Amino acid sequence: MNTTPRRPLAPYVGRPDRRGRFGPYGGRYVPETLIPALDLLAQAFDAAWRDTGFQQEYRRLMHEFAGRPTPLYLAERLSHKWRRGQIYLKREDLNHTGSHKLNNTIGQILVAVRSGKKRVIAETGAGQHGVATATVAARFGLKCDVYMGKVDVERQAPNVARMKLLGARVIPVESGAQTLKDATNEAIRDWVAHVDDTYYIIGSVVGPHPYPYMVRQFQRVIGEEAKRQFNDQIGRLPDLLVACVGGGSNALGFFTAFMKDACVRMLGVEAAGCGLKSGRHAASLSGGRVGILHGSAAYLLQTEDGQITVPHSISAGLDYPGVGPEHSYLKDSGRVTYTSVTDREALDAFSALAELEGILPALESAHAFAAVKKLPASVKRDHVIGVCLSGRGDKDMATVMAAREEARKNPKRKSH
Repeated sequence: MNTTPRRPLAPYVGRPDRRGRFGPYGGRYVPETLIPALDLLAQAFDAAWRDTGFQQEYRRLMHEFAGRPTPLYLAERLSHKWRRGQIYLKREDLNHTGSHKLNNTIGQILVAVRSGKKRVIAETGAGQHGVATATVAARFGLKCDVYMGKVDVERQAPNVARMKLLGARVIPVESGAQTLKDATNEAIRDWVAHVDDTYYIIGSVVGPHPYPYMVRQFQRVIGEEAKRQFNDQIGRLPDLLVACVGGGSNALGFFTAFMKDACVRMLGVEAAGCGLKSGRHAASLSGGRVGILHGSAAYLLQTEDGQITVPHSISAGLDYPGVGPEHSYLKDSGRVTYTSVTDREALDAFSALAELEGILPALESAHAFAAVKKLPASVKRDHVIGVCLSGRGDKDMATVMAAREEARKNPKRKSH
């Protein structure tokens, strides 16, 4: 595994350089036909982000439509049971549509409308980004097509139904592994063919510049709210922040506001699936090498000759063979520590949060909680941990119940 940067890291300034790179990561590796569209998108986003009217409309929708700010909640029973300090949850599951994804789609739909687009497309794995895209498309009266791997269509049926009820067309992708990577491939092909009238709402901090930076900027509201809430509720900043990492938007949204606070440590949690040694995982930072996927350079799961390998996670939203370029930079710089947890550990954490706090977390978020449980038991009782509860677990009920039934039928089977 290559764990060293391909060139010396430039100082971190919180935004990409003029080439759209975070150090050696990011950039634009796309067909020439998309370069003008990406240039126009970067200009449109920069102009919108600096525009007071845009910011006012974005904040109004985030408050009146999305329901922000989301609460910061002390999980008292979980904290007492696990004895890892005081565990606070940033409740993105209470955001409209049930996850952090709407923060990004509200921002991008406003850019799309300003750009005169009449149709939006999206890729989705767990379905939460698809639901959030369908939601804003309905709100603004734009046509919406969502690409989703056939495997994910089957295991995320509730979100497929939501997208259809919202007026979106869900397009099952039957190529490759039929999951998120393949859905992204098809969405990019669609955009290349319809770039004049179509806006592609990418759901995470991945893809060609300006998407990784733009998505992060729309998600940073998570951490900005949390920072104020920690100061208001406990009078200081937390000692540790924890968030799951697939593409990585909820984690960067949570971490960015604290990046310059040296007293705050940060832990990103990837999906170890059946275990890193098994080869069946989705932990790009923990078990990958630097390569190029979907228009940018970052850590990827790939063979020695550069072929993308099939990822595995019980969580559809983490089942992706790459990660955002900013996360790749933060790994190499050491500012953020990255770890991974298995499917079994995530399921156990899911059960703990449900039974102790009355909250059903998304399986993505359950990975973050599993990492908290694995922290050393020697932490002080006043140690404050903030966890991004990125989404709710309604969508994962069939998966969780199937896993429990499998465990019941095979009680002696070794857990990963």
